[in-house]
Amino acid sequence: MFSLDGYRALRTSAARVRHTDRGVIALAGRDRATWLQGLVTQDVAAMAPGERRYAAYLTPQGRMITDLWVAARPDRLLLDVPAPLAAALRDRLDGLIFAEDVQVTDESARLAVWEVYSGGGSPSGLPGALYLDAGEALPAEVAVLPEVDLDTYEVVRIEDGTPAFLVDMDEDTIPLEAGIEDRAISFTKGCYVGQEVIVRVTTRGGGRVAKKLVRLRLHAGTEVPALRGGIWRAGTSVPAKLFSGEREVGRITSAAYSPGQDAVVALGYVHRDFVEPGTEVTAVWDNARAKATVQ
Repeated sequence: MFSLDGYRALRTSAARVRHTDRGVIALAGRDRATWLQGLVTQDVAAMAPGERRYAAYLTPQGRMITDLWVAARPDRLLLDVPAPLAAALRDRLDGLIFAEDVQVTDESARLAVWEVYSGGGSPSGLPGALYLDAGEALPAEVAVLPEVDLDTYEVVRIEDGTPAFLVDMDEDTIPLEAGIEDRAISFTKGCYVGQEVIVRVTTRGGGRVAKKLVRLRLHAGTEVPALRGGIWRAGTSVPAKLFSGEREVGRITSAAYSPGQDAVVALGYVHRDFVEPGTEVTAVWDNARAKATVQ
């Protein structure tokens, strides 16, 4: 349940979030890094223990199987993935091991995923993420921080324009459409699955894709029935389409009431002709209509 105090902690100081929506897959064996290097978009081969990098795992057609965080440990790599996908991803990855010395295990039931989010004026030296064994205590500097629930975190995520897999991205998404390439893709590493499509779009196509994920701000005072409870996600309610005049130009994938903006904010895909900040569109939930501006 949304907490205004938790929201303020995320925005102005620091807070911790237990990510029960995340699962963890562990890779062990001496070939783990070089093997994973050929699968994901991020350069993981030279990661030092303690490093954590955001990446995507793609099909040969350049569409997303999942996004993930790769965390390096002295004896293994941890893949922080959406919890509903963990078991299937473990099996999929295990099936790609041939002669390599790699062992894949699903550690979701054993490891708890914590993230520390720091806003303005937050203390320095805090870890970004922790993967703790069942019963393992939080470090003292993290334990003293307020714990914020996932609903409150979700509001901040949408405000910040950070897409979530299974919500704003799915198996039909190309990373360039979601705008995660600066965080998730290394353009200097060697080959990986789906690289040919990414290179073709970025170099020959100038990065142009048919649609892009944008942040939207619904006009103040707009009543949106589909947002009862404060948060809306595609697939959990009636579809939310975006129009310019009578032309359908996109769809909303997630939305929430923002205390900071005193308005409903959203993430959604729009046709590339409508991505410029200040562009006005109309969001439609069944018979409810709301004016929205691209941020």
